[in-house]
Amino acid sequence: MKLYRSSIFHTPENLFNNPDGLVALEDGGVLVQDGLILECTDFSSMATKHPQAEVIDLRGGVLIPGMIDTHIHYPQGRVLGGLGMPLLEWLEKNTLPTEAKFSDSSFARVVAKEFLHSLVSHGTTTALVFGSHFASAMHVFFEEAAQSGLRIAAGQVVSDRLLRQELHTTPELVYQEGRNLIQSFHARGRLLYAVTPRFSLSASEGILEACAALTKEFPSVRFTSHINENTEEIATVKRLFPQAKDYLETYEQAGLLSQHAVLAHNIHVTDSELGRMATFQTSASHCPCSNSSLGSGFFPFRRHLQAGVRVSLGTDVGGGTGFGMLKEALQAFFMQQLMPDGQKLTPAQLLYLVTRAGAESLCLETSTGDFSSGKAFDAVFIKPMPNSPLAVILQNAEGLDRILPSLFALGSSSDVRQVWVGGDVVYSQPKHFSA
Repeated sequence: MKLYRSSIFHTPENLFNNPDGLVALEDGGVLVQDGLILECTDFSSMATKHPQAEVIDLRGGVLIPGMIDTHIHYPQGRVLGGLGMPLLEWLEKNTLPTEAKFSDSSFARVVAKEFLHSLVSHGTTTALVFGSHFASAMHVFFEEAAQSGLRIAAGQVVSDRLLRQELHTTPELVYQEGRNLIQSFHARGRLLYAVTPRFSLSASEGILEACAALTKEFPSVRFTSHINENTEEIATVKRLFPQAKDYLETYEQAGLLSQHAVLAHNIHVTDSELGRMATFQTSASHCPCSNSSLGSGFFPFRRHLQAGVRVSLGTDVGGGTGFGMLKEALQAFFMQQLMPDGQKLTPAQLLYLVTRAGAESLCLETSTGDFSSGKAFDAVFIKPMPNSPLAVILQNAEGLDRILPSLFALGSSSDVRQVWVGGDVVYSQPKHFSA
């Protein structure tokens, strides 16, 4: 039994339904046994009740739940920084040539290690990952993901048109290779499988039907794809699916929408699409840094909430600008501030978006996302280096309400000292940084 002592912030409920749902403890404690949280409250009361517990003293820093990224691309870590191009040009010039290299399993393994390290070193403990087009690369990725200790939902990306030829597949292969990957890795340890057509632009009706066959045969797998990111993309999808009244219906007709589905971007969305997403309990992953860097547009956050659609955050590496969920939340805050009809976000809501909201989108809210009793101890200890701007603020803050916004405004991977998943230490900052 271990008792982690620190300043603590977590959101055990939906902060858009209850704006006062933030739990903030100046001298808090999380009591953990066998990787599960027994209690989270004031340190003094728990220390008195459990004198036998080993105290892990993390004072001087902040403990938050592990962060959850609901849209990120495994093959795109090396194409970060491609500024100044819209989506389809960026795909053709930057992304697809790199993704073709993943036919080489040795290359795929090197990138998998890089990718997973970047996730955990930024405090991300759970991620919904767009994989590679190659089944061999996905075998390698899942092997490395299992070794990392992270919670990873991922799947082979499938397409049969409008990409490079070597990235195309067939409906038969989609089903065969997907079934093999699901049987090998889904629900093994902390791994989940996510059926992943790239987007309707590059996935024909046959590909989407093969994806649906997998979700029907294995109903606990997740489903993810892109939607309504770019106006040119939407127009192309309309030409390719003339019988569909909108983008969402391309997935809906195939039977792919459910509470296990997460659709990325959803910027240029109709009210009809939002209503149907709410009916299916399908979530949207908002990727504000990517939306800005690719010039895709402003995310209609308020309309999603009014329609009852769940929203979480994704970094969209490599269309985005990095692996940091703190930065992603800050960009969401900025963009909503600038929109005439934007959803003004509070620091508490930003914390919810990078933690519990992602767990809800992935149907993992009973396992992770906050420090409620019975959940896994997935946590991030943030403590900035001495004399940094964030350190100065934490040392001189007159109250907790000053600390939380500073984490989003100033926090980065250099401030992530230690990360746990299920009570296991999965990352510690190099020793040359003093604790």
